[in-house]
Amino acid sequence: MSAEPIPTPPGPWCPDPIRQQRADYTLDDLLTLPDDAPRVELVDGVIQVTPSPTLGHQDISSLLWRWLADHAPEHLRASQAVGVALSANTSRQPDVLLRRAGVAPDRSLLRPADVALAVEIVSPGTRWTDRFAKPGEYAAVGIPCYWRIEQDPVHVYAYRLGRQPGPAGVPQYELVADSADVVELTEPFELKLPVAAITP
Repeated sequence: MSAEPIPTPPGPWCPDPIRQQRADYTLDDLLTLPDDAPRVELVDGVIQVTPSPTLGHQDISSLLWRWLADHAPEHLRASQAVGVALSANTSRQPDVLLRRAGVAPDRSLLRPADVALAVEIVSPGTRWTDRFAKPGEYAAVGIPCYWRIEQDPVHVYAYRLGRQPGPAGVPQYELVADSADVVELTEPFELKLPVAAITP
């Protein structure tokens, strides 16, 4: 009597290569991903699996989330790694963000209008995206404030939304503060952030 073959458990979820080639994933597809799917971003219809961050990156993210949660006014809430729908086929996940307090708690994708601040912590593999691609995308949809945090040493670059001069008036971020010591801002709320407070 021969033994029954042992069924092979399904492997981890990954994007469909044909759909990736066609670049036809949409925000609706993100909402139906299985629970075991990795952290992903959707860029122009292509699903990009986000690599696991380092411990240092995670520590900065957690410390900043805690600081913002403790200091933000009541109309704003701090969140980590929540998707923001930038278009029908693009979604990004800032490392930390401040959202409007009235957003329903069952939402897993925010609208740009829900977001007051998007923060990216730069890692070696995300330098170009965090310094150039994401700021342009966040500005284009009107997110008022963007922070980029460099590591080793920890340095905060804070931007607010402005416009290029000229008739086109393309939205872009303007640097309003940068420091490895203390960051003082009036937007998205009046704050004085000691960089040591978010340094592991």
